[in-house]
Amino acid sequence: MDPKHSAEISKHLDKQNQALMETYRAMSHELHKLQVEEETVMRKLYELMSAEGLLPKRKKEKQQEEKGAESTPEREQ
Repeated sequence: MDPKHSAEISKHLDKQNQALMETYRAMSHELHKLQVEEETVMRKLYELMSAEGLLPKRKKEKQQEEKGAESTPEREQ
């Protein structure tokens, strides 16, 4: 490598490095925004599905409801 060109190459590589870092920061920021947006949309979807009764009940909740339903007829007798 010719010594008189090494300074030019070094400057060029520094400029490329700066451009890559700026691009990385911009992409990282955009990714974070998209992740936040996805989380918000998923929460809204869950709320909607829950309100419409489209979510399967959890086993514990189901068992408690069944126990509650079994104990109700016994109370009536």
